[in-house]
Amino acid sequence: MGQESGSLEGRVALVTGASSGIGAACSAELVARGAQVLVTGRDEQRLRQHVAAGAAPDRCEPMAADLTAAGAPEAVAGRCVERFGRIDVLVHSAGIYVNEPFEAATMESFDSQFAINVRAPYALTRAALPHLGEGGSIVFISSVFGQVGLIGASGYCATKGAIEQLTKTLALELAPRGIRVNAIAPGFILTALNEANFSRPTEIRRAVEADTPAGRIGSVEEIAPAVAYLASDAASFVQGATLVVDGGWTAR
Repeated sequence: MGQESGSLEGRVALVTGASSGIGAACSAELVARGAQVLVTGRDEQRLRQHVAAGAAPDRCEPMAADLTAAGAPEAVAGRCVERFGRIDVLVHSAGIYVNEPFEAATMESFDSQFAINVRAPYALTRAALPHLGEGGSIVFISSVFGQVGLIGASGYCATKGAIEQLTKTLALELAPRGIRVNAIAPGFILTALNEANFSRPTEIRRAVEADTPAGRIGSVEEIAPAVAYLASDAASFVQGATLVVDGGWTAR
């Protein structure tokens, strides 16, 4: 498989938020394309179940960690290097979403979202950077709500807007080192975080589907190939970009 195929054979990846949802799908996709992957998240049992269910568990290493804790980013990056020798790809998928009107929101809620959605990937990138070299790729999972507003999600939108700007700035700073930095902005995707609204034909789901040109909610398996593309040499001229994967929702 060559550059055009998006092969990741021989690459080493570190994927956060990998115990479920988009992160789990991304890690499975990277392994399927030939990468060795360290997966991290806060739920050790689910991480191990995810690795055990994979087609190549010998190439996928779990490490439970809370990346908001002091020293955790350094420990995770260090373990990846210890296990696989280096880091070629860094995928930031861990995140939380809180739905609350601005007037009812607390600073504790905002701080929690900022710590997980922005500070943790910032810190992990710093920890991984000494191990990333020419040809390295960093992929942030942003959101369409880093680009447009959403009522009742001021904290979440603010954090994803920060990720959009972090992507662009790091792309400029790291380009001279041969490291590409890009983001994926998913639209409405069925995950464990929103299955109460989207796993059945609720009023919210019907409204979203009516506003989405594709006419449906997306799946995590439709995000993972986009991440793998940005991680691969097939995207060698893609730098500082955000790839929107939303079924056309923001094109309205």
